[in-house]
Amino acid sequence: MTDQDLADYLAPGYAVDDVPELSALAAAQPVIDTFISLFRGSEAEVLLRLLVLREVGHDVEHPRWSPDALRRRFAFLDPVKLETTLKRLRESGLISYADDGLYHLSDAGRNAVAALGMLLRFGESEDAELGFLTAQLAGLQATDSITAEALGHLLSKLNDLTLHFEEAIASGSEFRIVESRRRLSANGKWLDRGTDILRALLADPEAPFDVARIAQRIGLAQSRLARVDAAFQRALNKIETQRVTLGSSGISSSDVAAWLGQQGMDALAAMALDAITDTPHMPLLAGGHELLDRAETALCDLLRGEADDTTLPEADDAPTALAPEEEDLRLLTHFAGRLDAIAAEPATLHDMVAGGGFGHAAYRLSLLALLADSQDSAPADGPIGAFMRLPLKVEFDTTLVDVGHDEIARISAGSIRRLSPHTTD
Repeated sequence: MTDQDLADYLAPGYAVDDVPELSALAAAQPVIDTFISLFRGSEAEVLLRLLVLREVGHDVEHPRWSPDALRRRFAFLDPVKLETTLKRLRESGLISYADDGLYHLSDAGRNAVAALGMLLRFGESEDAELGFLTAQLAGLQATDSITAEALGHLLSKLNDLTLHFEEAIASGSEFRIVESRRRLSANGKWLDRGTDILRALLADPEAPFDVARIAQRIGLAQSRLARVDAAFQRALNKIETQRVTLGSSGISSSDVAAWLGQQGMDALAAMALDAITDTPHMPLLAGGHELLDRAETALCDLLRGEADDTTLPEADDAPTALAPEEEDLRLLTHFAGRLDAIAAEPATLHDMVAGGGFGHAAYRLSLLALLADSQDSAPADGPIGAFMRLPLKVEFDTTLVDVGHDEIARISAGSIRRLSPHTTD
């Protein structure tokens, strides 16, 4: 393909030289031409070329074939078709016809056969792509020629496997989970081999930065895959708890589903012939869990309807208003009168506080703390404000005075004195 041919596929304003990605492919044009020649044509022609090419390179002891030897080897092929195939392989440079009149594989043909043979050697249960990429990396590592592009292919494959396994778990299908788990197990050796390659790469201090960066991301992807097996087991355990057994037969719903999956379309259609009806009103077939879900929904709708009911209640007589409760301040009023009767001589603390038992004495002692507050903070009205405005001062001492009556053994020594009109303290 020429640059002019490629230009027909580019957007207006772009030339082939403006796309660096095409340069690498253009440089590998001989290799690409080899595969184009090998796989161009019908499927039968491609298979015939591959067959002849593989057999020519199969005998390692005698790599050169005479025309008669090739005719005997491919006696099961039409002679005209064989000659046409050999001619096509010679023209494409996949086999060579030496001066001695013998056929042998060219370098391009041997590379194509080797690449194809590596892809065909993987088992059906394995991911051929994962095995091929890992084997390719092992070969590049052996020749010290690993590139970031080769690592990127492996990283893309690992991420694709992770998404596939996560989708299988999210589907809740036992068969998909089991199949995905079998697939993961079959590719375990390639994951282990990839881990060995990564360890060697990350341990190399001279590894290029882009190679080391992708190698670390591959390590993270492999770690996610290593945790997938445990996720498979948890999903299977959850499915096991939901499996239904048909009576005492020992046959589970999974066995039935597996058996149905093995039946042909005709057998399934015959079984469904009498099981499906066109009756418009189907009877409700539900178990305990389904009935419980329906009952819960019905009850929730009922409660929601009651909550949305805005109907006014029936008229009723308003309750008789009760007088608000008032605090009993008679003890405070009586104590205020006793304090107001103090003359010029100070009164002792225990004489003024005692009386009526311990509870009353403690209440009176707590009221004396109000006298220490500023009179400006006293309420304007009420007995509490009048008590706080009494012109009295309370003084306490650190010693204790024996009382011995009214449930009081001892009390702090102190006095209460009246303030003179000109005294502020």
